[in-house]
Amino acid sequence: MFKKLLLVLLIVASVQADAQINVGPKIQREFRAAWVASVANINWPSKPGLTTQQQKDEAIALLDMLQKNNFNAVIFQIRPQADAFYKSEIEPWSYYLTGVQGQAPNPYYDPLEFWVNAAHERGLELHVWLNPYRAHHTAGGAVSDLSVVKKYPDLVVKLKQGYWWFDPSKKGTQDLASSVVKDIVKRYDIDGVHFDDYFYPYAEYNGGADFPDDESYAAYQSKGGKLARGDWRRDAVNKFVERIYKEIKKEKKHVKFGISPFGIWRPGYPESIRGMDQYDKLYADAKLWLNKGWIDYFMPQLYWQINNIPLSFPVLLGWWQGENTKGRHLWPGLNSGIGGGEKNSDEIINQIMISRGITPKSPGVAHWSIGALTKHESLRNDLLAGPYKEEALVPVSPWLDKKAPQAPSVTQEDRGADVYIKWTPKDASDVFKYVVYTQYGDKWTYRTLNAKSSFFQVAKVAEVNPKTKATAPLTAIKVTAVDRAGNESEGEVMAVN
Repeated sequence: MFKKLLLVLLIVASVQADAQINVGPKIQREFRAAWVASVANINWPSKPGLTTQQQKDEAIALLDMLQKNNFNAVIFQIRPQADAFYKSEIEPWSYYLTGVQGQAPNPYYDPLEFWVNAAHERGLELHVWLNPYRAHHTAGGAVSDLSVVKKYPDLVVKLKQGYWWFDPSKKGTQDLASSVVKDIVKRYDIDGVHFDDYFYPYAEYNGGADFPDDESYAAYQSKGGKLARGDWRRDAVNKFVERIYKEIKKEKKHVKFGISPFGIWRPGYPESIRGMDQYDKLYADAKLWLNKGWIDYFMPQLYWQINNIPLSFPVLLGWWQGENTKGRHLWPGLNSGIGGGEKNSDEIINQIMISRGITPKSPGVAHWSIGALTKHESLRNDLLAGPYKEEALVPVSPWLDKKAPQAPSVTQEDRGADVYIKWTPKDASDVFKYVVYTQYGDKWTYRTLNAKSSFFQVAKVAEVNPKTKATAPLTAIKVTAVDRAGNESEGEVMAVN
């Protein structure tokens, strides 16, 4: 009887051990991004005219900081005023790079190419941020002969505060911006295209006066147009947004298109909300774009605190989620510039946790801006000790691609105190990242590695409880591949030899 019971117990123990090894681990999913503003040299480069090496050093410091703090995306502004942070045949080199519009960096390099490569090496998605309608900023130096203001005078108007703005209603405006987007998507290995909240300009840009498009609207009416001016303006922006989405997908389906509009659609939506009416002031019908699915991710700038009743962060986010009828990514923008310290860290962390609760299938946020993260060490540390303690993959975009990549072929080699894990992809072109899972005792952990990685060395014994200093042996490993849409491959859970 005892022998039979012992045999049963051994069988059960064996099954449980196998089950323990074969229970697949799971990596966290969350979009974690920061904006890098180049307009007026807000974030990068720190001033015009830095040397090429200084520019590169500043970029690497920012990207290293994001990687160290478990971010997985960067939103990099490359067209702040109808100019270029990359080699373009359409628009001139940016004033914010060299201090002279049209002048390339010397020694020559392509900043966008550099940022893309450096971001991908660190496992970060790189989203290019463009301003479609701003033609010249007051901090952008003199209007040069190479400026679009001189090249396309029929497309731009001068505002009372000194800005030059494209007329969004004009076909030439839309065609130019479209050609810029298509050129970037075609030539660079980017992960996303991003517009912010600048459509028709804020009223203060024109001294409170209406946008000066009398001539354009009169021309529209003369051809039989019946829309009221506000509806006509919104219609022009709506058609442009839909066009850009379709053109990006035609060129590269995996490249995501995102917009970060002003956080309120209209006052009273929902009922407790007060504030500016972007629908009526910026002529941006952001709700329509979300309802129609003309974006892959929607990033309303919810820069207000949780307990600010007329502008409450969770109230607004919950309302936007109710409008997310196509199930796109809803990743709010946070005002991380409120600073560091316990109170401010709590506010930002609470907003992240609220976002996780409201959008559990695809959590994520973006931080305005990277400058807040570099300036406030306490905020960085609190994020890393709290919600960003573990690495995360960007949530999957199933409407772009549902097919997971093939699992890599994996081998392991005993190297004394370590195990050397090596893998080969079945199709390298379908890999953006790898995830290496390791099991110590019954505890799984993981690391993400970039697409160029092919090996990883792990210790046979590791600490599993920092408080007690308890250790456990390495019992299993697993390596998966992740594609550009976030799909993760299957992977064999391998017992350690």
